[in-house]
Amino acid sequence: MSQETVLSVGIDLGTSTTQMIISKLHIQNMASAFTIPRITITDKEVIFRSEIMFTPILENNLIDVDQIKNFVARQYQAAGITKEEIQIGAVIITGETARKENSSNVLAALSGYAGDFVVATAGPDLESIISGRGAGAQMHSKNHHTSVVNLDIGGGTTNLALFYDDEVIDTGCLDIGGRLIKVDSQTQNITYIAPKIAQIIEAEKIPLAVGQRTTPEGLQPIIDIMVQLLENSVGLGTPSPYYDMILTNKGIESDRNILALSFSGGVADCIHEVRPSDTFKYGDIGLLLGHRIAHSALVSDIEVIESIETIRATVVGAGSHTAEISGSTITYKEEVLPIKNIPILRMSHHDEEGDALALAEAISAKMQWYQLEQEFQAVALGIEGEKNPTFQRVQEYAQGIVKGLSSMIERQETLVIIVQQDMAKSLGQCLFGLLPKDYPFVCIDSVRVENGDYIDIGKPVAAGSVLPVVVKTLVFN
Repeated sequence: MSQETVLSVGIDLGTSTTQMIISKLHIQNMASAFTIPRITITDKEVIFRSEIMFTPILENNLIDVDQIKNFVARQYQAAGITKEEIQIGAVIITGETARKENSSNVLAALSGYAGDFVVATAGPDLESIISGRGAGAQMHSKNHHTSVVNLDIGGGTTNLALFYDDEVIDTGCLDIGGRLIKVDSQTQNITYIAPKIAQIIEAEKIPLAVGQRTTPEGLQPIIDIMVQLLENSVGLGTPSPYYDMILTNKGIESDRNILALSFSGGVADCIHEVRPSDTFKYGDIGLLLGHRIAHSALVSDIEVIESIETIRATVVGAGSHTAEISGSTITYKEEVLPIKNIPILRMSHHDEEGDALALAEAISAKMQWYQLEQEFQAVALGIEGEKNPTFQRVQEYAQGIVKGLSSMIERQETLVIIVQQDMAKSLGQCLFGLLPKDYPFVCIDSVRVENGDYIDIGKPVAAGSVLPVVVKTLVFN
């Protein structure tokens, strides 16, 4: 069993803060010499955590690319590591920053700072999943067979992810965060109020305005409303008339009782901090918001589990590799290969229990996770499949997939289907019959993937009978 060590970098560009970590991953091939390689991360240690800086935004609301590049270069220097030593990594652009017009320029500028980068512009749904995994909520749901919601409370938004027994059940996002009201730490003058918060302040006739001096007591009424909205997001408290208005895209809907909560994001660090005399030391209401959450139904009415990571829950996802070879029952069009850096959309066991229409509806609904400003990213669909399915059942799967991915088919994007069970040949043939003539697609099996993973598929080997696959997973524990 060969072992090697690789250096991995994670860079998180959020609404409020930008940060970076460098990790050392110990990777081992657990397979014997005569079988397909099975690469596993046996240990991970964070060897460098950067300073956390406010994300530099120019006057025209664009990200300052040069400042970001300088920041990353400085962190490499501080870590005593050259960028050539880094083999893998992830740049995740999240929150309001993901909506900025030039996020693609930032990705291009940073792409030289790691070997084989996973690059993701994470919309609110995907960010919820990534931070929930980073905080440890998914792992807790798996270990205790229970339902956990992670609230990732950042500067501009709160991302929610509901996990049940290792599966992502639903996601949501609210425009609530610690920097929606900014206060000058020296003068205590309000320098910024976000539009939605300004609407609530006006409707409630709370005497707060940009330019005026404020106090913690003066801000308390709007903080109380923000915490009430957070309580509402997990089914607690008196329903607020502002709930629908404060949703970024949607809330979480579930008939499951939520039995545990975890918190991540910058505000999570303020929940357990004793309220300092310098309330506005960060130039915002983050400390006040955290302090109020600590005395709310969120903490008293539901079990709160300790988070593995808080402000760094997203950035801990630095890219790691799981190399696999797909099974021999594959279907593919060779001209579409190789494929790189496609995000995974994985169906839950429950999603696959219904008929073709139910599967199609589940796929369409979860495709929203990858929507950003009305634009969809291409995704690779991950399903579990069935052992020894009937031909009719394989056809149902194929019909559900084609209907569910119709928006991708309309745009002529390559379909990538990854099946855990050994049924890609028959499923691929059914898809072939349903898709337009010569439609580009790949259907592989015997590969396990997770939501939040990315996949590379190489050119065929062994006389075309197998495809080399690299699953890039965000490393969490």
